[in-house]
Order: sequence, then C-alpha cells, then structure tokens
Amino acid sequence: MAEIIIAGIMRAGAYSPNHIGNDAAIFNVVAEQLRKRGCIVNVYSEEELIAGKVTEPVVVNMCREQRSIAILQEMEDKGVLVINSGYGIENCTRERMTRILIASDIPYPESLIVNTNEVIRDKLVEAGFNQAWIKRGDFHAMHKEDVSYVRHPEEAQEVLQEYFLRGIKRAVINRHLVGDLIKFYGVQGTPFFFWFYPFDEGHSKYGHEAINGKSRGIPFDLEKMKDICQRASEVLDVKIYGGDCIVSPEGDIRIIDFNDWPSFAPCRNEAGPHIAKCIYSVIKERLKK
Repeated sequence: MAEIIIAGIMRAGAYSPNHIGNDAAIFNVVAEQLRKRGCIVNVYSEEELIAGKVTEPVVVNMCREQRSIAILQEMEDKGVLVINSGYGIENCTRERMTRILIASDIPYPESLIVNTNEVIRDKLVEAGFNQAWIKRGDFHAMHKEDVSYVRHPEEAQEVLQEYFLRGIKRAVINRHLVGDLIKFYGVQGTPFFFWFYPFDEGHSKYGHEAINGKSRGIPFDLEKMKDICQRASEVLDVKIYGGDCIVSPEGDIRIIDFNDWPSFAPCRNEAGPHIAKCIYSVIKERLKK
C-alpha cells in the first residue's frame, strides 16, 4: 500500500471551552495510533489551515472555526478525504442539526426555530413550552450564554432579546425534557460506544447538567440508544461523535445534542484505537477506488 500521509488539524482553543487540554489529548492519542499503523501524520493548527499550509491528500480534523469549515468543504469538493467531513461539522450547528434530525425521524425534543428579533411568547404558550432551552442556531456554542435554560415564556423572550443584542440572528428553542441526562461517545463502523451520567460524575462544560440533576437510574434499552446515535451520525455525516440524550421516566430516549469529535475525556484511551481504526478503514476504502 502507498504511504499514507495525513494532515491532522487541532481545534482552535476558542472552540474548546473548558476542554482545551482534553481536546488536544484525544487528538494526540489518535495521531499516535495512526502512526503505529504506518501513517505519517503532520499536525497543524486551524490558523495554519486557514493560511493555506495544508496540502496533504487526507485531512483528519477537529475544526470548528467557520473559515476552517468552508476550506474543508472546498477541499472535499476537490477530492481530498476529510474526516470528519466539513459538511458533517456544519450539520452539527444547532439549526441544521435540528432540521436534519427531525426530518430523519431521530428522537429529538419538540422545537421551534426562530429569529431572535421575533416576539415569541405567544408561540411558546400555544406550543405548551414552559421550561425550555434556547440555543444559538447559527453555530457551535462558544460561551455558556450560547445555551440558556428558561423557566417560562417571559424569560424566554428576555433571553432571545439578549441573543439579538449579541448579534445572534437565529435560535433553536427546545422543550425541556424531564429525565436522566446521559452523555455518549461513539465511532462509526466500530463497536465502540461509551455512556455515563455526567452530573453524577462531575463532568461539565457549562454547568447545565445540574438542571436535570442526579440520575435516577431509569432503565433503558442500550441497543436502542446505540441505534439512535448511529443513525444520527449517519444522517449528520459525522463519523467520530458524541452528545447528550435524555431518558424519560418511561424509558424513551431522545437526543438533545450531537457533536462532531468531542473530547472523549472519560474514555480517551479506550476510544483512541477505535477512532484510528475508523479513519484508517475509510482511507483504505478510498484507496481502493
């Protein structure tokens, strides 16, 4: 087999809120695993990608910067193999993700997609939304305020106005779901799947896990959860993924967030070889064509 040369692009610190070290750690674990398989992995920053320094035929990346994503998409259109796809990364922005998951019948909260300068109180009352989550629709969360829990429609209107004043034009409003919050990590094409209760383990990015609080250990069908997450990864075109879901008191499972290449912090060493295997398999398939 021809020598495999890979550009590995690390995530810019601004898009690793409270997880800069964890994001770098999983990236380095995967790069080392790929080197053990005989690949050459040249590591770049997002800034170097934007500056045009990446020319390798395969790009493995954790990018989140908008300019980076546009460049990755251009590279894909020209035949470069990009993992995760730049189009998949864009699909994980909130409005696109919401539309794709709902259209694909992936279990997801009832949602409204709105302009931030709208008057939405009556819409929320009509839809029966009391407690809800407001999330910036245009891009990935960078700050705690990009995801806001509200307790009634009046508070929702105030938060939406704050988003508008911050220059955020679109927002997704999810109905708050009662139940156990579960965080998951998975890798397409491999048996790897890891889940845990983040609040119980003290795992947090912004502290929002406290809203649902300590888990009650509600029974659920793990194979069904794996299937839901796998289907989400396929329709969103994201091979290396993670996210959050809620298990209702009745055992129903709904995804509430889905992320391209998260930190895998609680399972980094276990996940690394599977991520590398996924990447290596995709490269081999491309080389056969």
